[in-house]
Amino acid sequence: MGFFRQYIAPLLIVLMFAVALVAVSARIFLPSDMMAPAPITEPVSMIRQALIVFS
Repeated sequence: MGFFRQYIAPLLIVLMFAVALVAVSARIFLPSDMMAPAPITEPVSMIRQALIVFS
């Protein structure tokens, strides 16, 4: 149990931090149009558009 607390647990914590840091930092390399938040549309208008397209 001591081996896990001294070596494995800190390594797992550092690895999780590194993965989170890479995921957050990846936004720098995205094209500028993908860095913006996703547009918000009303679900009702989306259903109406689908009905118009498929009818």
